[in-house]
Amino acid sequence: MNSQLGALVAQIDCVLVGKSAQAQLAVCCLLAGGHLLIEDVPGVGKTTLAHTLAHTFGLEFSRVQFTSDLLPGDLLGVTVYDRNSSAFSFHAGPIFTQLLLADEINRAPPKTQSALLEAMEERQVSIDGVTRALPSPFFVLATQNPHDQRGTYALPESQLDRFLMCLSLGYPDSAAERSLLLGEDRRTVLARLPALLDVHSLSALQRQVQGVHVAEALVDYVQRLLAATRAPRRFAIGLSPRAGLALLRASRAHALLHERDYCSPEDVRAVLPAVATHRLQPTVDAAGSRDAVQGQIAELLQQVPI
Repeated sequence: MNSQLGALVAQIDCVLVGKSAQAQLAVCCLLAGGHLLIEDVPGVGKTTLAHTLAHTFGLEFSRVQFTSDLLPGDLLGVTVYDRNSSAFSFHAGPIFTQLLLADEINRAPPKTQSALLEAMEERQVSIDGVTRALPSPFFVLATQNPHDQRGTYALPESQLDRFLMCLSLGYPDSAAERSLLLGEDRRTVLARLPALLDVHSLSALQRQVQGVHVAEALVDYVQRLLAATRAPRRFAIGLSPRAGLALLRASRAHALLHERDYCSPEDVRAVLPAVATHRLQPTVDAAGSRDAVQGQIAELLQQVPI
C-alpha cells in the first residue's frame, strides 16, 4: 500500500478500532471525489469516522443534525436585509465547508433532503436566483438510521444515487469491543493525532486517481456486471450507466490505495458491494432489503466471469 495512504488508513484504524476494511473504502470514496452514506444503528462509530476523516485529511468540518423541523435555509443559508446598508446580505449556512457531516439524514423531511441534490452533484447551491460555488474539495458524509426505526423518511433514488458508496459499520468483534471498553475516549485519542494531509495534497491524490489506467478488457468485465444486474428477476431496478462510471472511479481509487497505476478485476470486486448496494432494488418477493441485495451481489460476482 502507498506509504502515505497507508499511514492515513493506519491512523483511522487507531480511532475506529476493528474497522479496517470500512476505513479503506471510506478513504477510497474521498480519493475518488465521491460522497459517502453510512447506514447503521446508533452508537457504532458513524460520527467518529466522519470526525477522523476530517481531522486526518486536514479538512474544514461542519456537522448538521438533521431533524424533522430542519429547513433548507438552515442548511444552505439565508439572505437577510440589512437596514444600515439598505442592502441584502447573504449569511452562508453550514454546507459551505469541505467535509459536511449530514447526521441522521433520513430524519429530515424530503424538502430538506432535496436541498443537498444540487450541492452534491454540481458542487454549488442556488439561493434567491444566485449561484454560489462550494469550497473545494466538497465531501458529504451522511449517516442514516435503519428505515424501521421511528421518525425516518426513506431517501429517494435520486438522492441515493448522489452517494458514490454506502457502508455499514456493524458491531465490533469481541477483541475490538474490549479495546474500546478499556481504552480512552475516541475524541481524546483523535485530539492527539496529527493531520497527515492538507487540501493541496488531497487534490493531487484525486488527480492521480483520474490517471489510473483502465484496460478495455476490464471495461468489458464492468459491462458484464452492469448487464447482469439488469437481467430479468434478479433486481427490480438494475445499475445505470452512471453507476458504471461510479464503479470505475471507486476502482481507480482502490488501485491507487494499493500502490498500483492500473485497475484490476480485484479492485472492481472489492468496491462493487459498496457502490451498488444502495442503487439496486430487490424484487418484490425478496426478504430483507439490504441483506437480499448483498446476497444477490455476492452471487453475481461468482457467476459473472472475469
